[in-house]
Amino acid sequence: MSRIASIAVLAAGLVAAAGARAGVDEGAAEALMKKSGCFKCHSMTAKKSGPSYKSVAEKLRGKPDAEAVLFKHLTTHPTVKVDGEDEKHDSLKTTNDDDVRNVVRYILSR
Repeated sequence: MSRIASIAVLAAGLVAAAGARAGVDEGAAEALMKKSGCFKCHSMTAKKSGPSYKSVAEKLRGKPDAEAVLFKHLTTHPTVKVDGEDEKHDSLKTTNDDDVRNVVRYILSR
């Protein structure tokens, strides 16, 4: 591949990655997730007692209801398995749907 073609492919990839994260306030999402205690059980790339956000994004990628599924999970205290035991999943510490949607988009952009 020529050098110009390589640069064009790299630039296209960067534009696509930026587009996937467009409209996401990453700082606000991370702050709310930290305030809500999300990082006790989850990390961006490594499995802890909960799945990584990267694996969540991969699992939901391409599904038309991905945002709705994750929104519901983050707001309704579903029962999840932790070390083989049923446990209530905490909700985000906010009542603002736009803040929840921002976290949902942040997770799905990973």
